[in-house]
Amino acid sequence: MQDSVSVVPPGKLVFGIHLPIAAQSKAFAQGWESGAGTAEIRRIAEVCDRAGYFYLAVSDHVAVPRDLAPAMSTVWYDTVATLGFVAAATARIRLLSYVAVLPYRHPLVTAKSYATVDALSDGRLILGVGAGHVEKEFEALGIDFRRRGKLLDEAIDAVADAFRSEYPSFEGPTWSYRDLGQQPRPVQKPRPPIWVGGSTEAALRRAAERGDGWLPQGPPAMGMAAAIDLVRSHREKKRGGAPIDIGMNAPWMYVGEPSWTVPEGTLTGSAERLLEPIWSARKLGVSHVGVRFRARSCDELCEQLEAFATEVAPHAES
Repeated sequence: MQDSVSVVPPGKLVFGIHLPIAAQSKAFAQGWESGAGTAEIRRIAEVCDRAGYFYLAVSDHVAVPRDLAPAMSTVWYDTVATLGFVAAATARIRLLSYVAVLPYRHPLVTAKSYATVDALSDGRLILGVGAGHVEKEFEALGIDFRRRGKLLDEAIDAVADAFRSEYPSFEGPTWSYRDLGQQPRPVQKPRPPIWVGGSTEAALRRAAERGDGWLPQGPPAMGMAAAIDLVRSHREKKRGGAPIDIGMNAPWMYVGEPSWTVPEGTLTGSAERLLEPIWSARKLGVSHVGVRFRARSCDELCEQLEAFATEVAPHAES
């Protein structure tokens, strides 16, 4: 996979969000989400699309082990089905898997599903990929958890090839095939972008070597500055410094001064205050930022999304 597909406009800083409701881990879901569903998902997608957000993201879990359910919950909407639904409700916003666990599926299955999303959305897919982390989920699917990194590397190459060619030929240690065609074809040429997720050193090197972008999952132990330096230096070594879309996740925010007690660690206040971590990230070379807003209802979240888009985001490149 030597071609490079950059989708963030050069010199720009763009913003996206994880779609609420579609994943309800106790680590990040807010109370109102448990009673929400289709109508709220559609409304949030429409607000983000209208307000100019760059992407909406959906995560990937097939089945959560019972012993992890109290923390993770079992509410994880199917990634492809949800992105397809969001595609029909929107016109401009990009559709991101954050992240699809490629080792779970044959690369031709992954390529077929996500090429169809790209075709139905008129070229708005970003395939975010990762190795996965729930060992019992791997066991249930009959996949060796210890091989997940190697499986991911192989799958990235295979899916990228299937995105490029109607009749891909692939020979790998796990998957091999030829003379098998797939349509519909992706709209994006030469292929949809592939962003690699993860914050370990192995994930950073994988993003640099095989990805078109990097999606952090939690703060890297080495810190963001060192992580970005690693990505860029390894990119230069392996890909001759080809462009790569570098991401970060902003702290939880509330635009303005809340009239209620927000959870500890929430950044609140004026646009200038909210922009401080974003300006710092921009200086490091970040080009896309995931944002999160505290809210007590879908109504309040939509208000926050619109307030950030009008009061904060326009000043991010100042």
